[in-house]
Amino acid sequence: MISRRNIRVKVMQTLYSLEARENEQKPGEDIRILQKHFDHTRQLFIYLIHFITEIAQYAETDSRVRASKHLPSDQDRNVNTRLAGNEMLWKILEDASYQKALAADKPQLHINKELVKKLYQELAETNEYKKYILAEARDKKSEKDILLFIFSELMLPNDVFESYAEELFPNWDDDIEMLVQFVNAYISKPNSVDFQDMLGKEKWDFAKGLLLTVQDKKEITMELIKPKLKNWDAERIATLDMILMQMGVCEFLFFETIPPKVTINEYIDLAKEYSTEQSGHFVNGILDNIHKELVAGDKMHKINFKGSKI
Repeated sequence: MISRRNIRVKVMQTLYSLEARENEQKPGEDIRILQKHFDHTRQLFIYLIHFITEIAQYAETDSRVRASKHLPSDQDRNVNTRLAGNEMLWKILEDASYQKALAADKPQLHINKELVKKLYQELAETNEYKKYILAEARDKKSEKDILLFIFSELMLPNDVFESYAEELFPNWDDDIEMLVQFVNAYISKPNSVDFQDMLGKEKWDFAKGLLLTVQDKKEITMELIKPKLKNWDAERIATLDMILMQMGVCEFLFFETIPPKVTINEYIDLAKEYSTEQSGHFVNGILDNIHKELVAGDKMHKINFKGSKI
């Protein structure tokens, strides 16, 4: 599920954390940091799903609260709780993998109850909700659409929700675009996600392999990068730019299934987003020159890092 772009971001962040440390790196520390970044992605995903279910289930809470008033009106006595019985909602709530995730990550401890109430009240005033509760029969599309409406039209545009989530999850900006797709896919098809292994073996191997390769082959990558810096002082180049270039060169040399053009474009985008305004152009120039040099010297033979002596 997790994209290679997102994997590159996590590897980049891990390398940057290690570079910034004053103490000597402990055995296995790099992998632990990398795993923690992916854990944060999973936790945010679970939190988003849980928040949707809390808003949907608030229909019953609202009904109980209004019926218990000292002098409830007819409207208070007849709150529509159709949403709490949403079939897609209950498929989510009964998903064994999701239940394990709730027990392990406990997103319920970080739910803002007042915000849940406020968003439910906003939902109740929308035409989409009124149309939903007045429908005579349930169908899969309308059951799914109302949950997606809660997420995309109420939660995501809400500044208070975004600020609250950003405080809980520093990875919000890194992951939210990807997780919007995840949430939409999961609501459309509950039980389709293994919350205990969202990355999968192949992508974890790529992430771990890229991290270890960049560290192990630093001397080789710097031998290729430094001559291309010309008037630039390697010591004064932004740390993040240097890390991105090292990652790009490692993909050129040691990751046989990734086309060089894809590698260059990926690291240009990451440099633009995470480093300085000039970084995209700078990283592009260096990686493109190195790629041309490798091709001209007939050195662009993709091989697996494992067991290589280059």
